[in-house]
Amino acid sequence: MTLSQRRDNETDRRLTLLVGLVVVAATVVVAVSLREAFPTPLLTSTTGVSTLVMLIFTIAVGTLFKARIRIRSTTHSISWNETALVIAVAIAPTPWAVLCTAVGVALASLQLPSIKLAFGVGKNVLMAAVAGVVFSVVGWDRLPVQPWDMIPPLAVVYLVAVVMDEVLGIPVIALASGNRISHQFRSNLDLRIAGYAVRFVVVVCTMLILRADPRLLLAMPPLVLSLHLAYSTRIRTRTEQQAWQRLARTTDALNVVDLGKVLTTAVTQAAELFSADEVEITLRDDGRTVRGAGSTITYDGPAGEPSPVDGAVVTARLEGHDRTADVGTLRLCFRGPVQLSEREQYTLRTFTSALCTAVRNAQAYAELARVAAEHEHAATHDALTGLANRRHLLENGTEQLATRHAVGVTALVLIDLNHFKEVNDTLGHAAGDQVLIQVADRLRRAARDEDLVARLGGDEFAVLLRALPAPAVAAHRAEALIGVLHEPFDVDGMRISVEASGGIAVAPASGGMPELLRRADVAMYQAKRAGQRVATYAPGRDTADLGRLTLGGELPRAVADHEFTVNFQPIVDLGTGEVTGAEALARWHHPTHGMIDPLRFLEAVERSGLLPAFAEAILDQALLAAVSWRTAGFDLPVSVNVSPRSLLDARFPGAVLARLRAHDLPPDRLVLELTETLTLSQLDVVDRVLSRLRDAGVRLALDDFGTGYSSLSLLSRIPVHELKIDRSFVTAMEGSAEAAAVIRSTLDLGRSLDLTVVAEGVESEPQRRALWELGCAAGQGHLFARPLPAGTLLAALQRGSGGRPGTLVPPLHDTGAVIRLAPGRRQPRPKGATGLPHLPA
Repeated sequence: MTLSQRRDNETDRRLTLLVGLVVVAATVVVAVSLREAFPTPLLTSTTGVSTLVMLIFTIAVGTLFKARIRIRSTTHSISWNETALVIAVAIAPTPWAVLCTAVGVALASLQLPSIKLAFGVGKNVLMAAVAGVVFSVVGWDRLPVQPWDMIPPLAVVYLVAVVMDEVLGIPVIALASGNRISHQFRSNLDLRIAGYAVRFVVVVCTMLILRADPRLLLAMPPLVLSLHLAYSTRIRTRTEQQAWQRLARTTDALNVVDLGKVLTTAVTQAAELFSADEVEITLRDDGRTVRGAGSTITYDGPAGEPSPVDGAVVTARLEGHDRTADVGTLRLCFRGPVQLSEREQYTLRTFTSALCTAVRNAQAYAELARVAAEHEHAATHDALTGLANRRHLLENGTEQLATRHAVGVTALVLIDLNHFKEVNDTLGHAAGDQVLIQVADRLRRAARDEDLVARLGGDEFAVLLRALPAPAVAAHRAEALIGVLHEPFDVDGMRISVEASGGIAVAPASGGMPELLRRADVAMYQAKRAGQRVATYAPGRDTADLGRLTLGGELPRAVADHEFTVNFQPIVDLGTGEVTGAEALARWHHPTHGMIDPLRFLEAVERSGLLPAFAEAILDQALLAAVSWRTAGFDLPVSVNVSPRSLLDARFPGAVLARLRAHDLPPDRLVLELTETLTLSQLDVVDRVLSRLRDAGVRLALDDFGTGYSSLSLLSRIPVHELKIDRSFVTAMEGSAEAAAVIRSTLDLGRSLDLTVVAEGVESEPQRRALWELGCAAGQGHLFARPLPAGTLLAALQRGSGGRPGTLVPPLHDTGAVIRLAPGRRQPRPKGATGLPHLPA
């Protein structure tokens, strides 16, 4: 049994109990009246009998002619019976008035159901009995001598009768109609009060007429009928006026563009407008059904679930005035038999027409919104892959860069498929489209939720990386993204391998998203030219810098005038503080612009054809410094960066070895640092160059390890002696688990391959201690010294720290202290066994 059915059963039980109590009380009153009435001599005279008959007739007429109001499936009536019974009690003994009331009401209600007949008789009998008691209390023994003296007692009795009528009738009507008693009492209260006042005037006038001549009682029924017609007309006019007002409010409420609100409003308003127990609307297009009772929506879903209300159903099609549109069906459900009046039928036609218009408008608006959303999506997304397009990437990236409080670092990875044109030319554009779709799907799955994957056009894709813990992490994200494209693609039963190149750029301080995209594009083409899979944007290799182009024209003079100098940053044993090497850093001492950083001129040097002369000048200064330190008693290796272009020159090893012999310096005092921009496609040439240098005793180091995808590939081809951890990982290690993991894995790799590992960018004692405890033997950074001229560094070595020459900082532990090492940690190599530090060319 549903909740609605249980509620209905409870209401029926209460209604039956209340009617039963009224009927039982009335039965007792009738029995007492019968016993009291017959001893009186009223029936012995013709006048008495005619009076009783006329009273019965008057009460019957007052009860029979009613102003009817329908509430849901129940029609409620407003009658004149309290007027007739007050007159009856006033002119006849109370027992006879009670009996006349019972007979008159019963005769007028014979066509009603038994429960209504019983309640109507019982209620009026009790009203007559109470009125008679009140007449006795106020001393109504006979008609007063003066006409106006009868008004006060009549007013008291009539008021008591009205209160009895309201107290007994309103709870029953409220229970039958499902309304609250308070709401039912307030409904049409002003109209009821006006009616009571009119009928009281009728009572007073009747008593005045009867005082003049009792035979005029025969004029009462016509008078009551005339007044009833006037009163009924007023009630009907008032009811219709309220109905039209509700219809106007309802149609106004339907003027919304949300279909759900239209249907909800229609259901709740129709229940009030037509006084229905339940309202149901079913749309024709999608079969959606919305059902409700009163102000509550009880069902909203697909059609098929039956209504729980059993009874009469009034069905109306939702069609316009011209009947060309039919959007669905409206059903008004009643628990009992109902026939709509002519006015209600017209109201229903008007309502369904307005609802039809509102539904069509809402559907049209929804369709327009859908089309607009599709157009908006199409304007910001790639039609083939469904990824964001260039416009969306630029807008989203601009918004991201404009957020002042954005968490973490923003970077962009630009990915271009290599030789994709061959796929289109060989297999056709349909196969090429399938490859692009699969590439997009793989990139989408590999990206994080906070990243934005876009297709910029053709075979070019981009991934906007947000909330990175450190800039160096972008390279590992790019590695993961490029890595998912290595597996072959299945296209029409064939397995196709597609290589890709990627460029990484971190959000610039100015220039916004267009500049970030340009930098990633520069890095991507650098990766393509170098034969790498991933390259990180470096300002020094950005040929779009006009300042660098201007400086490029001055390079020949700078080389000839020896404007290039070298500073040295020491490499220190992290445990003891001893200097174990130095990294040579090239600087341009420009006569006008002052000291110029190598990032601004190195690529111009490589393109200018002056690279051999430049490299020889830097190498000469580095070897001279190493000789001076060795002469002073500090046998330190010196580390020099090597351009990838130099490694493609077969004459390079001979030039290096010649400079070593010229300065009488052992080859193992020189460390050549290699960057991950080596051209993998030309590693055969590089192998021969590096093998000759290594065989001669020159040591090799791999610089900025971990920032490029080719690190492990290079280690498998090039026999290096040393790895250098990029400074970005050291800077981020305390706050980034990923950066710490890269350092830890690099140290494990170095131990397994018996390589020295040097950490760059050590800025603080906590970093030094953390690196040492992880097993890192050496480091360099501002904690120990900034880049210094060779003579200044020698003076610092001679001065030492704490009276220990050759050291720059105090040791981490006192001499002889027992140190508990972390599991798997290897002791630092002794002085002289480490590889040489790194020197940017």
